[in-house]
Amino acid sequence: MVQEDGDMASRSIFAWDYVLWEVRLKLVVAGFFIYLGVFFLSHYLSLRISITYRALPAKEKVFWNLAATRGVFGIQSCVAGLWALLLDPVFQADKVYSQQEWSWFNCLIACGFFLLENVAVHVSNIVFGTFDLFLVVHHLLAFGGFFGLVTNIKSGHYIPLMGMLLEMSTPFTCISWMLLKVGWANTFFWKANQWVMIHMFHCRMILTYHMWYVCITNWNAVQENLGRLHFAVVFTGLSAVTFVLNPYWTYKKTKQLACPIDWNFTNRTMKNGSSKKINGNPLQTKEL
Repeated sequence: MVQEDGDMASRSIFAWDYVLWEVRLKLVVAGFFIYLGVFFLSHYLSLRISITYRALPAKEKVFWNLAATRGVFGIQSCVAGLWALLLDPVFQADKVYSQQEWSWFNCLIACGFFLLENVAVHVSNIVFGTFDLFLVVHHLLAFGGFFGLVTNIKSGHYIPLMGMLLEMSTPFTCISWMLLKVGWANTFFWKANQWVMIHMFHCRMILTYHMWYVCITNWNAVQENLGRLHFAVVFTGLSAVTFVLNPYWTYKKTKQLACPIDWNFTNRTMKNGSSKKINGNPLQTKEL
């Protein structure tokens, strides 16, 4: 009886009429504001519990909170992606056309998250005068891929869910960067997290090979299902992740294990695992 109640509750959470435009757009907007709320919650909590955070420049505070937001999204993505990859019988049976109510919900929330990422990256670039080409390309292609689900309700969800699973590295990236900033780069915990993170990037590579296998072995069906424009966006994104982004980020994270430098902000250098400004401002302490 308890299990039946739980199944009914989960169905009610995901049971929307996804054929309706307004439903799909509302869930995209909901995803945007849910993760915007995570961003501001991270800021609120960090102000109260972290000495390091309060000492960071505004640009690095934004990055800190974006890292936390990406970490939370990474957890959602791992749950949804692993469920489709390993457990859901519908997706096991059909990897091209399959859709589920729970997959609709997760993909639309993910679309809202990537919309937030694009807004945050471009606003940050304008305000702080920065530009990370790889990050901009990654977020733009990711949003385009998920927005295609909003416009084409026939699109299958297996490939997008595998795209979400590629975010498996973000919780570990978040932990790595925050510990680096608080001066714990020489601790066993940071190094262990870094090893796991690097392994997650290796898993990302293997997952992209699986995505290519699914697409190549179902090439005509995938083209027909996605449509030309969505197909072009998805395969441009998959190619960029497979041949450029994954190898580059894996290299950088592996290099960071041997030399714990915050390469996101090149005007700051690390000394004994703690952050120090080149202009001689006081070192950050090893306190949270």
